Amino acid sequence: MTTVHALPVSDPPRDLARRSRFARAGLALAAGALLAGCANVPNPSPNDPWESYNRSMYAFNDTVDRAVLKPIAVGYDTITPQPVQSCIHNVFNNLADVWSAINSFFQARGHDFANTLGRVLFNSTMGLGGCIDVASMNGARRIPNDFGVTLGVWGVGAGPYVVLPFLGSSTARDGVATAISLASPVSPTAFLFSIDDIPLRNSLLGLYIVDTRANLLDADKLVDQIALDKYSFIRDAYLQRRNTLVQSRRGGGAAPGEREQPGSNDTLPDYSLPDYSDE
Repeated sequence: MTTVHALPVSDPPRDLARRSRFARAGLALAAGALLAGCANVPNPSPNDPWESYNRSMYAFNDTVDRAVLKPIAVGYDTITPQPVQSCIHNVFNNLADVWSAINSFFQARGHDFANTLGRVLFNSTMGLGGCIDVASMNGARRIPNDFGVTLGVWGVGAGPYVVLPFLGSSTARDGVATAISLASPVSPTAFLFSIDDIPLRNSLLGLYIVDTRANLLDADKLVDQIALDKYSFIRDAYLQRRNTLVQSRRGGGAAPGEREQPGSNDTLPDYSLPDYSDE
């Protein structure tokens, strides 16, 4: 007698939902790819000579973000208790502080190096592996640093502004620094990539991305409220912050975050929508 084994029957509603998600993601990517050829800026800003490409890539990134990353981040922010979010964010910040300390050392900023290394040791022990930011509670504020700033301190020019796929705002110098940082064994994500358990590693990487995006939700709202041309607002804010970071380290002064920085008397740039009617 021949035994006939029944083939497993998939759950139609679940399959339909999965296909729907894939379809939405595919449509978002297709729309972004279509937008990538649309923007043409006849007179780009002097610090943004690649503005035509950058606006196209910004539109692509924004489309993907609105279709995939932002909904996930909003859901994570909605269902995850604030203490849990704070713990996760503090752990990732603690890993990033190791990279900050190393870059402070490269920049010959011994005081920043010692303070940041002390933060890492204090938070890793008394803060339960970085879950609790006890250093900040005791007045030791974070000193953000990265290899792009280090290259700037060493005299490497920023180069043109560029929008990287998925990563967003950068410059030619910071883009190179990002590639070097990702390949470095002590970068913020080095610990995650070193995990041999693939499901665990991918889960932690996904959590890192979602945590990073969730912590930008308030900034998202601010940009939506005050900027008509979000692209130029984000570009100018990024370039200004990066220049401030580099200049503060070159001058030997306090790093941003250690004390309040004096306000600027400069007038704000024009963030009205550009006119491309003559294209």
